[in-house]
Parts: sequence; structure tokens; C-alpha cells
Amino acid sequence: MTTEKLNIGDDKSLLLVDDDEPFLRRLTRAMEKRGFEVEMAGSVAAGKAISTARPPAYAVVDLRLEDGNGLDVVEVLRAKRPDSRIVVLTGYGAIATAVAAVKIGATDYLSKPADANDITNALLAIGDDLPPPPENPMSADRVRWEHIQRVYELCDRNVSETARRLNMHRRTLQRILAKRSPK
Repeated sequence: MTTEKLNIGDDKSLLLVDDDEPFLRRLTRAMEKRGFEVEMAGSVAAGKAISTARPPAYAVVDLRLEDGNGLDVVEVLRAKRPDSRIVVLTGYGAIATAVAAVKIGATDYLSKPADANDITNALLAIGDDLPPPPENPMSADRVRWEHIQRVYELCDRNVSETARRLNMHRRTLQRILAKRSPK
């Protein structure tokens, strides 16, 4: 892939924020091959420091980091450079967090495992261009789980209130919340 094909622009700066070091190194190499000038951060604190000192044109930020929430980095970057294109990446995809990320200023939201092509497409999407439909769409069980998670977040993580609104027994809801998300 060449830089001209990708149309990155004059400012090729890209900030990658993730606490999974092997993933961060692999993604850095892949994005450098695509023409980006990559700067890495392994924590919220480092991501905020780089965003303040040298706000990049592009950013890929993991949602859950050891020292906090990646959305804090998105907020700092959006304040310092409003035109920055930001993709939030997470292994714990839920509709509620996707909505929160976009409201704060993320350009897109991708669930792990996302490869460098998915990330590049999201970073370089123009206007309201939609990415191609997923190869493996969510199962009905996953959609149900996402809905429950969204209502739970909207109820400020109050199990009793969420159960009441979903017309579900509280213990049933607790069992669902304790399990991992379905595929």
C-alpha cells in the first residue's frame, strides 16, 4: 500500500494508545507501512501528555487501560485538536460505550480483534461514508446482551432499576451481567 493510495494528507501523525504492548507494537509497524508517523502510548497518562504536547491528526485509543478510561484521552485530544480523526478500539464492545465514545468526539468505534485494514478504513473514511457490512454480524444473543448492557449503563449500573425497566427478575439479570458477552 502506498501513501498516495490512502490519501492520509500532509499531517501523517498518528497516536496509538493501548496497554497491550505486543498488539501496540504490531499495529505500530502495520500503520507505519501504510505511511503514518506513529507515536505510541501505553497508558491514559501518556496518551493525554502526547495529546497535549503534540496533538496528532489521527488517533487510535483503547477504551480500557490499566490506569483509566481511554475516553479521557479522546476528550483531551478533541479539545487540543478538533479536526483530529479518532477511533476508539476495545475488546469489551457494548453499544452504550460506543455511543459515549462518539458523543465525546470519536470518529468511529471498533471492537477487537480489529486489524490494521479495519482501523485504516475507519481513520480515513470521508464524511458519512459507511464501512462495508461486517463479515460476521452479531448474533441474536449478542444483540440481547448489548441491549441489557445499554439499559444497565443508562440506569447508572443499578441492578434493581435495570431489572425493573427490563421486566426481569433481579437475580436473572445478575446472572446475565456476571457472564461474558456472547459471540
